[in-house]
Amino acid sequence: MTETANASGAPSARPSADPRGGLFKAVDLAAEVLAALRPDQYEAVTPCPDYTVRDLANHLVSVLRRVAVLGAGGSFMSVPHFAEDVADGDWAEAWTASAKEFHTVWSDPAVLGRQIALPWGPVPGAVASVIYTNEFVLHIWDLAKATGQSPVWDPEMLAAPLANMRRAVPAEPRGGQVPFGPVVEVHEDAPDIDKLVGWYGRRP
Repeated sequence: MTETANASGAPSARPSADPRGGLFKAVDLAAEVLAALRPDQYEAVTPCPDYTVRDLANHLVSVLRRVAVLGAGGSFMSVPHFAEDVADGDWAEAWTASAKEFHTVWSDPAVLGRQIALPWGPVPGAVASVIYTNEFVLHIWDLAKATGQSPVWDPEMLAAPLANMRRAVPAEPRGGQVPFGPVVEVHEDAPDIDKLVGWYGRRP
């Protein structure tokens, strides 16, 4: 899965003045899920089409590196889609190392107003924060689902992605340039994480 934009190509998240709290918590939670991966699970399929656990772990590390680079004013394309330099089982260690740079960049409040150069055009850091919180959460869920983990989903981590999911990715169309399956309906009383992943085509 790649960064989310609406049908016009423009990001449509409308975060609170400072949505970084959810982003930081997503980064912390990803570290826990990556650390719990077992070698016998690396080839397991995940709810993210065409990605094994190994693929998704490598991609997550790469996304964290990319977020740090983007927040510092760097290029999206300077970071590969997969962290192929990370050996099997070393994802948690690589995550911890990359998280240091991420926190250095994103702990500066000035990043909220900085223009982040995403492929479809620049967005303020506050918007990018919500976009990447959403991506981290979805992929954390993918990994957890594939490996039998049950993370604790902090409400702050889910708030901005939930508030913006219908604008970010409408129910239709799906497929093609919109890399998500049809919406999976969940009960109105379902947990917030189920509502979020269901909107993005995952089956809770």
